[in-house]
Order: sequence, then C-alpha cells, then structure tokens
Amino acid sequence: MITVTPADTTDRDAARELHWRLRLTQPQITQVWADSAYAGQLVNWADDRLRLPLRTVSRPRGAKDFVILPRRWKVERTIGWLMNARRNVRDYERLPQHSEAHVNWSLITLVTRRLARKRRALPQSHQKVQ
Repeated sequence: MITVTPADTTDRDAARELHWRLRLTQPQITQVWADSAYAGQLVNWADDRLRLPLRTVSRPRGAKDFVILPRRWKVERTIGWLMNARRNVRDYERLPQHSEAHVNWSLITLVTRRLARKRRALPQSHQKVQ
C-alpha cells in the first residue's frame, strides 16, 4: 500500500489513512511493521480500531554507529528499486495522486518484469530423470 502526501502532512497523520485503506483492501494482512517514529497512539489506534497489530522496529539500546535494523532494509531496498524508474527521481507532478500512480506503475512494471523473466536452464545434474 502506498500513500503520497504533501510535505506539510506528518507521517503519523498519514499512517492512519494508510492503515485504514490497507485494512479495507487487504483484510488478510495480520500485522504491520513500522519505524519507531510510529510508536505511541498509532499503535493503540491500529490495534483497537482496525484489529491490525502495528509492530515497531527500533535501534538497539546503546548503539552509537550504523546498525542494520531488521525488516527496515526491505523498505530501503524497495525505495532504491523505485528510484531506477527515472520519473520517480524528481517531483514532476503537481498532485500527490499523480505521484502515487507513478510509484504504483513502477512497482507493477518491476514485478511483471521479474515474473516474465525467462528461467535459466538448470545444469544437467539438477534436471529430473524420467
């Protein structure tokens, strides 16, 4: 689920709308992982109103240097993939809905290319014997 908002909207405020849309369109999802910035009232709201547990990932206590956070790298990797689409590198759109459509389009293109990729031929030793 993707939501693009104006710069004056806080992530925490946008997260309520995002979670609401997520629950309506994808009821099979059982939990959501989020950055520690989303901790607090949003966690309680998501659990009470939507029955959708929101788990936050935070830095280990005492960590001073760079630390790879569990599950966070998947988000960063996906953003990197999106930036390969030239249109997403700059903000050309006037409306957030247009930016959201371009991000969705980029993800659909990425996934369909991966699904349509030809499978590499297996070495002779790995093929089934009939």
